[in-house]
Amino acid sequence: MVRTLARAAPRDKGSRISADVYRQLAEFRYRIRLFLHFSEEIARSKGIEPQQHQLMLAIKGLAKDARPNLITLSERLCLRHHSTVELVGRLEKEGAVMRRRSERDGREVLVELTPRGEELLRQLSALIRQELMVTGPALSKSLRAVLAHAPVEARKIHA
Repeated sequence: MVRTLARAAPRDKGSRISADVYRQLAEFRYRIRLFLHFSEEIARSKGIEPQQHQLMLAIKGLAKDARPNLITLSERLCLRHHSTVELVGRLEKEGAVMRRRSERDGREVLVELTPRGEELLRQLSALIRQELMVTGPALSKSLRAVLAHAPVEARKIHA
C-alpha cells in the first residue's frame, strides 16, 4: 500500500487542486465513511468487532489459489502479523474460526471459518449487501466524479 501512495504523491509541490476536486474528494470520503460506519455498527450489533468481521470476510473472500495463512491475512487487512494473530485468537475464543497446520508445510498455520463463523459472516454480508443497494449508487456517483478529474489532475501533477 505504501508503494501505491508514494507513486501517487505529487512531484511538484506547487500543483494546484481545484475547489471542485476537493469537494468531490470530500464527498467520496464521506460516502466511504458512511458505509464503513454502517459496517462497523452492524458487526458490533452481532457481538464482534469490525476488524474481526474484516478478518472473517478476508478468509472467505480469498482467491481460490490463495492460502488463508497469517501472512496473507495480515496483508489483506493491512495489519502486522502479531495484530492478526490477536484477532484470530479472539475469534477462535468466540468459536468463529479455527487454526490448523498445513498438510503441505507443518510450519504454516491456516485459519478457517467454523460453521458458527460461516453463519455469522453470512448474516453480516446479507445486511451489508442490503445497505449497499441503498447507499451504493451515491458512493459510485461520488467515485465517478473524482475519477472524471483524475486524468487532468494527474497530468498537472506529473508534468
